[in-house]
Amino acid sequence: MLLSQLQQLIGGIYDVHVGHDVYEFLVTDQARLPQGVRPAQVEEQLIVEQPAAGSGEVALALYLDPALLARLARENPLVRLHEGNVADCWTALEGVSHFLYLAWNAHHDRAVSLLELEMQAEVDKYIASYYLLRRQLPAHFPKELHRVLFARTRLDPRLGDEAAALYREASRYAERFCGRLEKALAPTRGGRRGAREERAVLAELRRFYRLTTARKRAHIERTS
Repeated sequence: MLLSQLQQLIGGIYDVHVGHDVYEFLVTDQARLPQGVRPAQVEEQLIVEQPAAGSGEVALALYLDPALLARLARENPLVRLHEGNVADCWTALEGVSHFLYLAWNAHHDRAVSLLELEMQAEVDKYIASYYLLRRQLPAHFPKELHRVLFARTRLDPRLGDEAAALYREASRYAERFCGRLEKALAPTRGGRRGAREERAVLAELRRFYRLTTARKRAHIERTS
């Protein structure tokens, strides 16, 4: 199923596994959610609750709009990612990214900031799309991907100032990091990059995934 395959794609890139499938936590009917946490006019939202203070437990639910899932079923990005389904694919990828990252960190008793969650989701959208496009069009390097994801994406105007500032900061850091990944992955004038460069990028992605917010930011500022 699509979301499970996206989870496997992201998990394989970073070598992370959580022992749960995203479909176990998927909600498509807002009426099943508590009144106070029902998403308002959004297609994706990860809902997190701690049932009891100090219990160490975390309750998760991933809401995805059923119309979004229906469109992706008709135009499966795992078969062909294109201009007509890329926005929907990124919405689904963001939800799966949020679920996997929060679940993996919770399993390791690590707190996650909103900035870290959103920054990682932007990186995940870039690198997962890169691998999909390279698999589907092996002769084509997707140099347009970085521009489309970071230069053409616009914030929801309904966001408050604080939330908008957080998303802008997350996107700014992810844009810099992914720009460096693009340079490392891009073919040279003499041809495509070799396996050594691709392995180096994969190793860096896995290290980056395991860094805290502060260390992610420091890594980007130091290397980009």
